[in-house]
Amino acid sequence: MAFKLFSRLSALNLRVNSHRPAVCPFSSGGSLTVKHDRQNLRFTVSPDSGAGKQREPSLTLCCRAVILNLVLRLFLCPLSTGAQDCAVLYYRFTGEKEVDLMSTFVPETFRGQGVAAQLSQAAMDYLVEENLKAHISCWYIKKYIEEHPERHYKELVIT
Repeated sequence: MAFKLFSRLSALNLRVNSHRPAVCPFSSGGSLTVKHDRQNLRFTVSPDSGAGKQREPSLTLCCRAVILNLVLRLFLCPLSTGAQDCAVLYYRFTGEKEVDLMSTFVPETFRGQGVAAQLSQAAMDYLVEENLKAHISCWYIKKYIEEHPERHYKELVIT
């Protein structure tokens, strides 16, 4: 499934950075910084510097950029140089300024490494920037919002 999806994305000439994803440790209590590049429809995800904090290699970043594809309505996280290795968060518009965050998919070999959290944060930050509200169909995104009350993502959720 991921290979077919990546093939369709390649056919649309989706721009992906040429650098290879690097593995960067960050602490399980640490947070990610997401920067939105509107012109290139790209989110760059990186761990907070955490100045003065000691880092623990408990989780790793497998993906350096989360790419927003407005045509296919998904967030894509390339995980390695292989065409089959990408994680995806699917969404759809359900109304004016309203989306449904439907599901996330992370290849089995990359699960438990924070990839779905990166996708979730990028999607939620996109909602904030675009002043959108969301229905949350995906169980993981619901869990992510519950685990990060400091980010005030609950205010964006339509119940």
